[in-house]
Amino acid sequence: ARAVRRRVRHETCRAVHLLTYVGAALAFAHQLAGPDIAGGVLSLGLWSLLHATVAVLLVWYRVVVPVRQALRHSLRVLGVHDEGPGVVSVVVQGIGVDALRAEPGQFFRWRFLRRGLWYTALPFSLSAPVRDDTLRITVKAAGDHTRRIRRLRPGTRVLATGPFGALTAHRRTRRKVLLLAGGVGITPIRALFETLPGGPGDLTLLYRAAGAGQLVLKEELEAIARRRQAGLHYLLGRSDEPFDRLAPQALRSLVPDLADHDVYLCGPPGMSAAATAALVRAGVPEERIHAECFTF
Repeated sequence: ARAVRRRVRHETCRAVHLLTYVGAALAFAHQLAGPDIAGGVLSLGLWSLLHATVAVLLVWYRVVVPVRQALRHSLRVLGVHDEGPGVVSVVVQGIGVDALRAEPGQFFRWRFLRRGLWYTALPFSLSAPVRDDTLRITVKAAGDHTRRIRRLRPGTRVLATGPFGALTAHRRTRRKVLLLAGGVGITPIRALFETLPGGPGDLTLLYRAAGAGQLVLKEELEAIARRRQAGLHYLLGRSDEPFDRLAPQALRSLVPDLADHDVYLCGPPGMSAAATAALVRAGVPEERIHAECFTF
């Protein structure tokens, strides 16, 4: 499945995923006539109850909850801003947004009610803390759907389900924290960089990217680092270069007391796996590595 997914568009994978609902419904109808169920009232009732429960939960969390939140908070696009090649930030404003209790590091499933976007809800992390009844996400174009987000207009209605995710301050166990991001995985890390409690020298951010042109939210990160007197280092270079910027010795040279840190990690699967292995070899206990992967 992974080999196939790498070769097809995200929209195609999404369509196949949605068709599994149709497959499950057809299979259920076929099973009701099968010899293992049709012969007993109890087995037929229990099997039907299980499927009905799943159907109700699906409708509740995929339809009712997003619509209820949309009506309650009246979420609309406030603006779209370019952040770099193929990357935009979308600011969404609503009423009583604080009631969502969204924390830095978490994500929502977003559905923008305009042509070409309304039929798909995708997960995007908050790239800034909630303030003034606004939510902000930062999106990298990775397919037709994400490319269309650049063309969103102010006033577009938004359905947002969430918040989800445990990459939050509640997982912290140490005074010192290392934030490690790869590519557009900087989005939840940037929000944490601004909000995690800590004094001068307690926070360090390492940002892995192929080159300077791939850095996202660079000016914001540098402003936060200056204001909080936090460490900020860019690990630039292609992944196929001889020097491994995520090697244990490279990480320890930037963060000498690395083993005494909590680590928040977010990036593509390959980078996250390599970074986790390097951190463990550098002496960071695995239970203090709090990771979230971006797969698209």
